[in-house]
Amino acid sequence: MSFRRWFLTALAVSSSTLPAARGEPVQKAGLQLPANASIHRDAVQQLFVTSYEAYQKYAWGHDDLMPESLSYVDARNGWGASIADAMSTLWIMGFTDWFEQAVNHTATVDFSRSQTNDTVSLFETTIRYVAGFISSYELSGEKYPILVQKAQEIADHMVYSWVGNNSVPYGYINFTDNAPTVTTSNIAEAGTLTLEWNLLSKYTGNDTYRQLAEKSVLYMANMPGDPLPGMPAQTIDPTTGLTEGGYVTWSGGSDSYFEYLIKYPRLTNTDDNIYADTWLTAVDSSIRTLLRNSTVGDHLYLADYDGDEMIRHVGSHLACFYGGNWILGGKMTNNDTIVNYGLQLTDACWNTYAGTATGIGPETFAYASSDGNYTGGGAPTAAQLQFYDEHGYYITTSDYILRPEVLESNFYAWRVSGDTKYLDNAASAIKSFQDYLPTTVAYTGINDVNNVTSSKIDDMESFWFAEVLKYLYLTFDDPTHISLDDYVFNTECHPFKAPAAKSTYGSGPAS
Repeated sequence: MSFRRWFLTALAVSSSTLPAARGEPVQKAGLQLPANASIHRDAVQQLFVTSYEAYQKYAWGHDDLMPESLSYVDARNGWGASIADAMSTLWIMGFTDWFEQAVNHTATVDFSRSQTNDTVSLFETTIRYVAGFISSYELSGEKYPILVQKAQEIADHMVYSWVGNNSVPYGYINFTDNAPTVTTSNIAEAGTLTLEWNLLSKYTGNDTYRQLAEKSVLYMANMPGDPLPGMPAQTIDPTTGLTEGGYVTWSGGSDSYFEYLIKYPRLTNTDDNIYADTWLTAVDSSIRTLLRNSTVGDHLYLADYDGDEMIRHVGSHLACFYGGNWILGGKMTNNDTIVNYGLQLTDACWNTYAGTATGIGPETFAYASSDGNYTGGGAPTAAQLQFYDEHGYYITTSDYILRPEVLESNFYAWRVSGDTKYLDNAASAIKSFQDYLPTTVAYTGINDVNNVTSSKIDDMESFWFAEVLKYLYLTFDDPTHISLDDYVFNTECHPFKAPAAKSTYGSGPAS
């Protein structure tokens, strides 16, 4: 019996873990916002205005002043990812003058050449630039074809990340000579291209982009020897096509590979069930092996699984996207079990915000569970244990660098459940940002989320524009605006228009 046949048969006889996959609407019908929602939406909009005006004044055309995430493509031409990442937010928030200014500036940038030998991240450039341009092209009614042209100029360099017969691309490319950096990559970098490159093929008529992106994901989805069914190890070598180390996680380095497995079939309505089936397999493996409740507070987390087959009771801000991803995928596959797990995972991640002095969650954390206290990072200190006894987790890395993932899952939880506690969460985050993140000109990260007088980090990441503020804005905006039944968000929160949902995603249990 093949593994796929065994897996589908196991689903049919399991305790309703993953029943038949049938699509249904994602958002809760008749979702209504309370009267004060506009107050919070306007507060988010003001956070954006202050931040964007500071970017325009101090950094537009001077990307040497910005963090690495803002210089992935062609900083030499005075371009930064903040413009590309902000464009869809500008449109959604109604800043049409700023949007047109960004489009006009985009038209002047020659992405076909570079004046330096800097390397460019295939992953980051795809999710920020290619996605930002294509999403903005769609949102603005396909009025600005220059955005597709510029996305293609960028991608025409990045296709050289695939070398020879390699199915998996290298992670970095030199825009001067199109030479990739020959080293290991990870499944997230290699597997988070399908949404963007499919749409690039759609709008350019060149199917090469779609084929390359699909080739990488299909190769990884079909690899034998996964440490857990449907879950490859985090590190992969494009030269050999083999994974290394055996570390399995929903956190950074793996995260968006799993995210796109379920989002890609929703965007494309592909008849190839391997994407949704592999996601369902990964979720089933996670339910069986990785789900852990904390011994204090009974909070539900997804643990990591290391190369020694040990469970690590660790979590991260990055991994906290998984709540929203399970909520979305569970609704797509008509599976209330997965949706409910997603809601519990979201609530646990929010608890990492609720427990700190600033009301903002840390970069990484850990917890104890009934199967032991192993975290892979050494024994907790007395102070960490005291914090754990009060909150059900303890902080292992204390900074906040403007990450969106907890608020992303909170947004999905609101739109799907209609429970107003998720609005309360979002309002609390806005207040914390107003209180603890301001600088003299904009907003930035902090070094210690459990210290109300924490020092600040001298960066304003582009995903502050693209993700944090967009997810918060949409949480308090009309639920029919950018509905989860009409759009699929890429991992950088750029929305893509989706067709009407299929009735079935995945092949479902064997009969």
